[in-house]
Amino acid sequence: MRLPKFASIRVTVLLCALLCLGFVSLTQLIYTRNWNQTLQVTVFPINADGHLSTADYINSLSDDTFSIIDRWAEREARRYDLDLQQPFEVSLGEQIHDHPPPWPENANEIAVLFWGLRFRWWAYRNTPDDGGGLTRIRMFVMYHSGEGDKPLQHSLGLQKGLLGLVHAYSLHGQTDQNNVVIAHEMLHTVGAIDKYSEYGSPLYPAGFVNPQREPLFPQRYAEIMAGRIPTSYGSSYMAESLRSTQVNQYTANEINWLE
Repeated sequence: MRLPKFASIRVTVLLCALLCLGFVSLTQLIYTRNWNQTLQVTVFPINADGHLSTADYINSLSDDTFSIIDRWAEREARRYDLDLQQPFEVSLGEQIHDHPPPWPENANEIAVLFWGLRFRWWAYRNTPDDGGGLTRIRMFVMYHSGEGDKPLQHSLGLQKGLLGLVHAYSLHGQTDQNNVVIAHEMLHTVGAIDKYSEYGSPLYPAGFVNPQREPLFPQRYAEIMAGRIPTSYGSSYMAESLRSTQVNQYTANEINWLE
């Protein structure tokens, strides 16, 4: 059975779009992992709850708020003898007033796939033109004032598209931990994978900075892709700042910092 002419055109356009996305994704994968140039990272703040306190916090942000991420990445790169002295340069972008598409309630594979496409389209439409190219990483940070003990939504980073969506607290006392989450999701965009269990505990050995330590506990640092410092089997606490986190060899290999 032959497809109607309009349907054939629609299928052709869709295939061309998918080919273009595939080419862009492959190009980004190659150029963001060869570490021949500093990757530009732009943080775009979003007032997630519309509160005045959140607006005041966003207005207080500057490039200096995120400079510790640059210094942390430089420190970790030196530990792996990376030729590139500065792997990332994080700067503050313009505030985004439109919210990204909500995470699907029925988060099956098909729903997540379509959400990812919608999110990439939303990012394309709402990101100001700041001269970024194929290797620019865009981190959209949704700031919340917090509601009691209610946890924030899960943050994520996408390697395809070099996009991150971070949920963070608009509290000055939380800025250091916000940067831990931003750095974690930023590394997702260049190939790092999570190293914690479904319950949030660091996985052994991949989620430990020093899995050969004797005695094993307590660990001194949190592996950045685990986010928590193990103190015993099944017990850990979140790193208070990037000063308490490191990149272990598993993550270094995933982001191509090891030969």
